[in-house]
Amino acid sequence: MKKNAVRFLIVAFAFAALSLPTLAQGAPTGAAGENQGMRHRMPSVDERVQHMTKALNLSADQQAKVKSILEDQHSQMASLKQDTSMSQQDRQAKFQQIHQASMQKIRDLLNDEQKSKFDQMQARHKDHMGKHGGQGDTGSSEKQ
Repeated sequence: MKKNAVRFLIVAFAFAALSLPTLAQGAPTGAAGENQGMRHRMPSVDERVQHMTKALNLSADQQAKVKSILEDQHSQMASLKQDTSMSQQDRQAKFQQIHQASMQKIRDLLNDEQKSKFDQMQARHKDHMGKHGGQGDTGSSEKQ
């Protein structure tokens, strides 16, 4: 009986050890490639456009332009994520710079009423990131 229990533990331990690399490959990654644990996944470009359309009442033309800006941002960030020549701090600063530039491009597309709502959305996002351990807006104190 004791031998069977020991064998069971050995087999269970071996199975767990062999499963770890497989689990690690499927683990969610953050903007800089770090394991993000239980954080929510980043919304897709289409989901972000839908959210902004609903919140800001974007026209079809604005939606297309916002989608293009967000796709460009996504592409730049994906390339940056693969760049191992930068320090983590420099990479994070570059992520922030790309984000700021994208948000400014989007803001430039909006009318005055939409800009006001957009600024409020950005302020809530910044506040949320600060409360939940994100870095928020570390680049500039100006509104986007």
